Amino acid sequence: MRIFSCLFVFFLLFSCAKKEEAPAGFQGQGPTPLVSTVTKPVQPQWKGIWYMEDSSTYFTNDFEGGRLNGVVADGDNHYTVLITAENEPINPSPWYAFKIWTDSPRKVTIQLTYQGSRSRYYPKISTDGVSFAPLDTADYKEIGLGEGEFGINAAPESVEMVVDITTEPIWISAQELWTSSKVFEWIDMLDEREFVSQEDIGMSRQGRPIRMVTMGNPEAKQALMIISRQHPPEVTGFLAMKSFIETIAGSSEQSAAFRDQFMIYVVPLMNPDGVDNGHWRHNFGGIDLNRDWEAFNQPETSAVSEFLVQKQKEGIDFVFGVDFHSTWDDIYYPIDSTLTDPGDWIIYEWIEGITNRLPQKKTNVRPSKQIEPTMVSRNYFYLDHDMPAIVFELGDNTPRDFLREKGKVAAEELMRLLMEE
Repeated sequence: MRIFSCLFVFFLLFSCAKKEEAPAGFQGQGPTPLVSTVTKPVQPQWKGIWYMEDSSTYFTNDFEGGRLNGVVADGDNHYTVLITAENEPINPSPWYAFKIWTDSPRKVTIQLTYQGSRSRYYPKISTDGVSFAPLDTADYKEIGLGEGEFGINAAPESVEMVVDITTEPIWISAQELWTSSKVFEWIDMLDEREFVSQEDIGMSRQGRPIRMVTMGNPEAKQALMIISRQHPPEVTGFLAMKSFIETIAGSSEQSAAFRDQFMIYVVPLMNPDGVDNGHWRHNFGGIDLNRDWEAFNQPETSAVSEFLVQKQKEGIDFVFGVDFHSTWDDIYYPIDSTLTDPGDWIIYEWIEGITNRLPQKKTNVRPSKQIEPTMVSRNYFYLDHDMPAIVFELGDNTPRDFLREKGKVAAEELMRLLMEE
């Protein structure tokens, strides 16, 4: 009885200590609600050029990834832009991307307003649509400040930006533009390596390819499954994934040895329709793809599921699955270790390895005890294909050089652990 009492006291002390040491920063989203993934209508945005009342200023959304739903000239070089979603209800991820130019160069103020949301993404500026940089903070103003540090309630109601416009268009975007044409160009560059190939495993609702990148040893019986961009605005997750894949495809001895032992399957762009149409969250079927890994009502998730089923029939053992996303700050979403097999501790060893090598930025861990119904990719990968799996989330505003480094370190640590096994 005394031993039991001592253990109980120790447990209480340990629990209190753990509570006192609770990690700061973004603590993650709540439980995933069960929703229908039956196709529902989306409202395609009008594409074209807005000619302002002064007849000398122009806005357009007529390009891949463009999102602009209305513009009003308020006078005194001030313009109000309206951004709306493809349908509702929807996650508050108000994507915007448009170009502006003028016949008479000058400074203008642009206010971003949103229907049913607040301002989440800090503006990025480009003169060529390829290279983007954050707007200078001196030219940025938040209106209707939110509360707290993270989440939509912490975001301002709207923002104003001051920009210099000329006769040459500038791009203003929520994040860097990595649309299907640019992603496919990147895949083509990877495909120049002799150990890399690509194939289309399906088509989106609008007929865009669901493109698979394959690399490694075709004779290998162990494989990884990597996906990204289920949600169109989540560019930081894509950028970390890009660095992750480029590291595995690199020229180091570790990468070459890993490719000799494993096959790596990657779908870098799960939602090409959503990305190219400038959607906030959904595919062209009006659905959050990361809720469709049970019913498979959408062609994009069905394509990956059918691919995995076929590979398992061929005797492929999937040993690891990663789904790259973006959210308010860096965080990992593994399955709670109490629900998984002992061998799946590799997920937590991987997180520890990345954390030890990148101590400069705290990344929280939010294990999930909700694995049925599957709904999300991580649960489907684990329950239906017996692979340790994780949702790897990067912050919307995580510095881009750190994204690249984190993707590189994540790849190196995973290769090390899997080859040690």
